[in-house]
Amino acid sequence: MIGVFGGSGFYQFLDDVEELRVDTPYGAPSAPIRVGEIEGNRVAFMPRHGDKHEFPPHRVNFRANVWAMREAGVQRIVGPCACGSLQPDLHPGTFVIADQFVDRTRGRDDTFYADRTVHASAADPYCPELRQILAEAASGLGIEVRPTGTVVVIQGPRFSTRAESRWFSAMGWTVVNMTQYPEAWLARELELCYATVALVTDYDVGLAGASEVEPVSAEAAFRVFADNLDKLRDLLFRAIPRIGPQPEDVCATALASAIVH
Repeated sequence: MIGVFGGSGFYQFLDDVEELRVDTPYGAPSAPIRVGEIEGNRVAFMPRHGDKHEFPPHRVNFRANVWAMREAGVQRIVGPCACGSLQPDLHPGTFVIADQFVDRTRGRDDTFYADRTVHASAADPYCPELRQILAEAASGLGIEVRPTGTVVVIQGPRFSTRAESRWFSAMGWTVVNMTQYPEAWLARELELCYATVALVTDYDVGLAGASEVEPVSAEAAFRVFADNLDKLRDLLFRAIPRIGPQPEDVCATALASAIVH
């Protein structure tokens, strides 16, 4: 079964679904899991912010969400998200298949192993096979896509200051987002595959060489996401049938040498 986390503005995916409510040791997930099918492939969907966007980024129960997916039988997850561009040639409406993240959050529950010593490698935090499938699916649909990129994850709920945004841009990072960490990392800690499709909704306010950029608003970002939601759905419908069973990859073997006895 393939898991999909819906981001801002993405609260429903499939029509004919079975609803699963999963109890977790970490509290309630953001919403029930809705299970349906795409070309015979079972798909589990959950909106990470809740059905009515009641959970802002710093209040999402990421541990419960990822744990619930695993308990439902999911081994491979796609987590689409909205993001701001940090580079002048990366335009709103473009999709980025991130291969790296930079964590700038604080105070989030970001591990399942707080009571034992587990040092899993974070060198390549996104599943390479899922990333390739998503990039090829986007290209096949004529969607403008970047097959690599670094997402810097900020705490939220506020957007960046101009100084912060200029710093992120000067570092060469690609996009800025509020939810990729710890979601992507928690999947790795459970040895699940995870990849994201980051939809660029705006130019971030401190974009290098673009001093005229206006401060982003939530309303404007949601509008761009809504305008591109059909393209995201088309991409997922094209990609999901191409996702096979989890191989013995870097994701599935993440804990093989990570646990200190």
